[in-house]
Amino acid sequence: MGSICFDKVDKVFGAGSGVLKALEDINLIVADKEFVAIVGPSGCGKTTCLRMVAGFEAPSAGTISVDGKVIIAPGPDRAVVFQQFALFPWKTVRGNIEMGLRNKNMPRAQRAPLVEGALKLMNLESHAEAFPHQLSGGMQQRVAIARAYVLDPAVLLMDEPFGALDAQTRVVMQEELVRLARLNPRTVLFITHSVEEAVYLADRVAIMSRRPGRIKGIVDIKAVRLAEQWDKSERIEDVMERESFVHLRSNIWKSLREEK
Repeated sequence: MGSICFDKVDKVFGAGSGVLKALEDINLIVADKEFVAIVGPSGCGKTTCLRMVAGFEAPSAGTISVDGKVIIAPGPDRAVVFQQFALFPWKTVRGNIEMGLRNKNMPRAQRAPLVEGALKLMNLESHAEAFPHQLSGGMQQRVAIARAYVLDPAVLLMDEPFGALDAQTRVVMQEELVRLARLNPRTVLFITHSVEEAVYLADRVAIMSRRPGRIKGIVDIKAVRLAEQWDKSERIEDVMERESFVHLRSNIWKSLREEK
């Protein structure tokens, strides 16, 4: 189980005359195995929200919990995928995926089938012995996602994971993430600047205001998808031409433009 709960969360950086209120009264529940994307203007605190769920930052007020347990530090129930791939250049694809399991002191005999499963999940079997510099950006991000999945986290935290990729590769990775959500669902909190990406991937989209960041609205994408019989297995370009997709995207953009 991996439900996330933000309860009256504030975040303040600095002190005295240098104080900066980044977030104010954040209330959000992400259900188990739900995919929620957060969009908002630059500097509104999207990544700060994710970092607090990861346990890298602590709220200044309020609490954040996973399955009712208040987060006080990073934990094995949460895995993070960053925009920068952060792979170890001296390790192979297999070695990078295996690293988290080694850090948990898992015996090799137990690690091996888990790593093989992650390689298969991300279609990386033929690249298992390659080094990061031999891979494209999209392939490197596949490795980073496999490294997160192999730890079997309840919660997957993704901070602009496709932001460094070219447009064509980004589309391929978005379709890959949809495939993963069907094969091996996780609770996902996804940060993005792309409204189109948020609408295509998420069950719900949370829209944040400018700083201090507040959640000004939540758009239920899944409800529209079900009502319109919108199948996410369709090609992304076909999905984006749907009238319902265009309507959702336009409404979110309208809300974001109010924050400029």
